[in-house]
Amino acid sequence: MFSDTLLELVTQYGYVFFFLAFSLGPFGIPVPNEIIIVSGSILSHTGVVNYWATYSSILTGLLTAITISYTIGRFFGHKFKKRWLDNRYFLKAESMLKRKGDLAMFIGTFIPVVRYILPLLIGMSEIHFKKFAIFTYSSAVTWTITYFALGIYFKEPVLSMMQILGY
Repeated sequence: MFSDTLLELVTQYGYVFFFLAFSLGPFGIPVPNEIIIVSGSILSHTGVVNYWATYSSILTGLLTAITISYTIGRFFGHKFKKRWLDNRYFLKAESMLKRKGDLAMFIGTFIPVVRYILPLLIGMSEIHFKKFAIFTYSSAVTWTITYFALGIYFKEPVLSMMQILGY
């Protein structure tokens, strides 16, 4: 089960696991962020791990990931753009950024895969770091608080659903 594997990883690697699970997203490491953050919340509210250390590790990992993604886009984006013109996630993120601008920077964090591609695209678009940080960092805080709260308030239904799904 996923929860047993997660508990083993947390026991073995501690809070570094949560940080790495969220910071490796832009590098193609397929980690189910939503499940990990809710599971981390549940573990922290059952006393297995510390609440603040878990949340801080998750938020710091996500902020690290989106900052690295933005930086890569800013400095090396012109080399990547030609390769990704047929990638559906890239095209979706690019379309969202063009249509919605600032709102897209905020909403992008809530969409799996796009949360890591959009900062890259923002960097490619040469949007200033300050503007990027205001929208995407506030979005990251909102997203992590939302999912962490889901783990707190819906602990029993989430655990039941994870068992049903085989996690």
